[in-house]
Amino acid sequence: MSEVLTAGVVGGSGFTGGELLRLLDGHPNFEIAQATSRSYERKTVGHVHPNLRHLDLRFTSPEDLESVDVLFTATPHGVSMEHIDAFQDAADTVVDLSADFRLSEEAQYDEWYDGHICPEYLEKSEYALPELNRENLPGADLIAAGGCNATATILGLKPLFDADILSGDEQVVVDVKVGSSEGGAGASKASSHAERSGIVRPYAPTGHRHEAEIEEYLGVSVSFTVHAVDMVRGAAATCHVFPDGPVSKGDMWKAYRGSYGDEPFMRTVAGGGGVYRYPEPKSVAGTNFGEVGFEIDPANRRLVVFSAIDNMMKGSAGQAVHAANIALDLEETAGLDFTGFHPIGSP
Repeated sequence: MSEVLTAGVVGGSGFTGGELLRLLDGHPNFEIAQATSRSYERKTVGHVHPNLRHLDLRFTSPEDLESVDVLFTATPHGVSMEHIDAFQDAADTVVDLSADFRLSEEAQYDEWYDGHICPEYLEKSEYALPELNRENLPGADLIAAGGCNATATILGLKPLFDADILSGDEQVVVDVKVGSSEGGAGASKASSHAERSGIVRPYAPTGHRHEAEIEEYLGVSVSFTVHAVDMVRGAAATCHVFPDGPVSKGDMWKAYRGSYGDEPFMRTVAGGGGVYRYPEPKSVAGTNFGEVGFEIDPANRRLVVFSAIDNMMKGSAGQAVHAANIALDLEETAGLDFTGFHPIGSP
């Protein structure tokens, strides 16, 4: 019989918390012991997440954490750093899905966020994205999931650095389009249906916080813009890259196959036949897959790199579970084998 570990979810009533509960419910090695929510304490999980009505589980207060093997924390920025001691007292392994432990230096939080109250934990945490940091995840006891926009961008560009097509000195322009779930479950004027429907809205033309992750983990400064678009799930990054020398299609295929040929959740889609000729979020909705692709523009000495993920899966909950599987020496793909639907409506 395979090992069964207990798991808790802090912030289980949010969109990402619900994704975590869905994944843990179908995971062969995890048993959900607790889900917390201040707003829905004592309500059933199914009251908030209708796809989980079958679970015999009620939300409890985050002040009353049970002892578990793994604690997933899906909290707003700033909460996990306040409670990290309690989280680590409650679990041998903490996987945080906020931005609180993604970066390695206090100065980065001073620049991009509102500072950090426990910077001593930053050097202890491991970035969750396995395609980038797999070798450091086994045995890690504090894991920080990446931001969804940064994840999409890093996955698209990483093979170019692995293959020395890019060095970090080149100009890189990134445009990311994201679905409404990135904004979380909290209501706002901008997220109401009448305002959100049909939009292609620049909401972070410059200075998006996820730039810090891209710069740290790829070593490149990017010109980064994010648009909110009319979909629920998904993040699609289009990266315009201007390398120093000529790059052939063969060079590009070699780079992407070299980086992702053995990766269980990466697919390269680059101008083939059919309707879905390049990566797009609709193709990966609900899954932990990331799609990457490219096109070459020799007249302008430009490479166009595409990547697409489900922001709540590969960009958050799926990435967190994937990293936990590796950290705990479980089957890497356990609980993440959903391959998606086709056809499907708007993600």
